Amino acid sequence: MERMPEILIVGSGALATLFAARLAAAGTAVTVLGGWQAGLAALQQEGARLVNEDGQESAFPVQTADRPEACPPSRHALVLVKAWQTEEAARRLSACLRPDGLAVSLQNGLGNRERLAGALGSERVGLGVTTLGATLLGPGRVRLGGTGPVWLEQHPRLGGLAAALAESGFEVRPVENAEALVWGKLVVNAAINPLSALLGVPNGELLRRPAARRQMAALAREAAAVAAARGIRLPFDDPVAAAEQVARQTASNFSSMLQDIRRGAPTEIEAICGEIVRLGKQAGVATPLNRQMWEAIRALALRPAA
Repeated sequence: MERMPEILIVGSGALATLFAARLAAAGTAVTVLGGWQAGLAALQQEGARLVNEDGQESAFPVQTADRPEACPPSRHALVLVKAWQTEEAARRLSACLRPDGLAVSLQNGLGNRERLAGALGSERVGLGVTTLGATLLGPGRVRLGGTGPVWLEQHPRLGGLAAALAESGFEVRPVENAEALVWGKLVVNAAINPLSALLGVPNGELLRRPAARRQMAALAREAAAVAAARGIRLPFDDPVAAAEQVARQTASNFSSMLQDIRRGAPTEIEAICGEIVRLGKQAGVATPLNRQMWEAIRALALRPAA
């Protein structure tokens, strides 16, 4: 049997902890590179802890690093930081990603691949998408909040990364071009994340509140109209049905944006609704509700000045 690769995970939040736990559980050597000291300390001392639906908790050992110099030269990296942290992640990866390595972004929002490629070169950057949900219960401790595939854009350097993810229980789906999937996730995120953050409710609750459900639909349609104006063919025909399906699949999950609000952390609203508004303006597409969400979350959340 081919030896599984060592994998570097950049980030220490909810999805990063989930991926670290499941990869480590399958025998992959995992190093988590981040800047959140409490998260890194918990991961190093107690492992990546995964809580299942029954409340049972399992812990899996991982290594941690708070600077790239402490990481082994890495051939495979998963980038799972917030969109506003991508430039810093790229700088760190430039110091520890092997020349023949590949960093795969599984992030929310637009522009992450371009920021990574600016520091690493396009040949060392891959793109992926997932609709998995995860709720961070505390530093290094996470609960799966919803199922979903991991789509990976085909790349000659993927090597054993896709196999390691599949062996860890992730549903891996290869695709020729992930850009349309990134836009599809953007549409879904715009429909769910800001509303759930403003209302303080799990994703599934949006479907049970008629007014929230109508706003979800309007947000999804606006984002889809911007995609159409830019010539993007979305991976679904009905953006409203797609958003509602993800909300249903992640019904118990608190969106990452709500988790950020509750922690007093910056959000990804700029890379989601902010990008939809900016690109809509360029394309001549009105996006009034996405603008409202953008402004409301910026007023609510701690966010570095633009």
